[in-house]
Amino acid sequence: MLDFRFLSPTEIIFGKGTETAAGEECKKYGKKVLFHYGGQSIKKSGLYDAIVASLKAAGLDFVELGGVQPNPRLRLVREGIRLCREEGVDFILAVGGGSVIDSAKAIALGVPYGGDVWDFYIGQAQPGQALPTGAVLTLPATGSEASRASVITDQDSGLKRSVNFEPSRPRFAIMNPELTFTLPPFQTACGVADIMSHAMERYFTAVPHVELTDRLCEAVLKTVINNAPMVLSEPENYDARAEIMWAGTLAHNDLLTTGRVSDFASHMIEHELSAFNDVAHGAGLAIVFPAWMRYVYKHDVARFVRFAAEVWNVEPSYFLPERTALEGIKRLRAFFRSLGLPVSLAEIGVYPEHFEALAKNTRRFKGGKVGNFVKLDTDDIIEILRLAQ
Repeated sequence: MLDFRFLSPTEIIFGKGTETAAGEECKKYGKKVLFHYGGQSIKKSGLYDAIVASLKAAGLDFVELGGVQPNPRLRLVREGIRLCREEGVDFILAVGGGSVIDSAKAIALGVPYGGDVWDFYIGQAQPGQALPTGAVLTLPATGSEASRASVITDQDSGLKRSVNFEPSRPRFAIMNPELTFTLPPFQTACGVADIMSHAMERYFTAVPHVELTDRLCEAVLKTVINNAPMVLSEPENYDARAEIMWAGTLAHNDLLTTGRVSDFASHMIEHELSAFNDVAHGAGLAIVFPAWMRYVYKHDVARFVRFAAEVWNVEPSYFLPERTALEGIKRLRAFFRSLGLPVSLAEIGVYPEHFEALAKNTRRFKGGKVGNFVKLDTDDIIEILRLAQ
């Protein structure tokens, strides 16, 4: 186990009806609020009216900015920065899923900065401060409600990039599983794939002696696997929704990273897919992750055997460990398929002629490669994409 520091300051306010506390929570951190959200779904569900009533009851001034799309756009972030400056906003409330929260974080980074906020995402500047944010979560998936990460897409350049900045963690996250009852099955399934991917990015590590966090990762994965079919067949099953919602937060608030080095190659590759054709992030991960596994499993067969046995209940073959490892990968892919997710690039309109550009665009870590479990170059990424055909 490696030395580490762990900080997770986001206050979690979890349970039925908790969205009515939004105004009082915002009031602790600011006087004028940007109410940031996506499309019409929160108006149809009544959540919009509940948030407005809560802000007014707390005596807060607020302005609104809707229109956040999946794979949130830089253009709207820039509009939010302009609006916050003009209106004197000092707190941002994101009401929605990870895309809305990521967009809010990006706006919060950009308001106090003299240059273009995109500078942070392409590594030309480092953030120094940010407006405080809070979240009312409606889609468990990205874990953005308690993470330091923000991911934004610039449609003009065709790039999707991320920033990790500790002060970007929301001050609070209001999490009512009832708000997820009306999610379409595909969105629910994409969220499940994203949550599982966050846990697996941590699980596949080269750091030894990390038994506790291994077991925490396995617990998150098994909880999601057990409850996902239930919420798809019983959309208003509060307990199953609650399990998945809390798992999503724990998968990405950095608890599972403690003492180990995570990978995140699959996320970096998928970011290029969603920037290329706007595929839902979770759907892209359902395609990329099993292919990445097939490419790298020989690097540490024992870890993949453990994944198969502990997560998928595969009976280990002591004399044929590779067969056990491959069976675990097969069951992961089949599980994604059972949720109604795509599991091949052809299903989303990505073909071999696109692979080289996607591989070259994939964001690299220092040293020009991506990933930590196995460090990948452009040729490696192309091979993974071929396995994902």
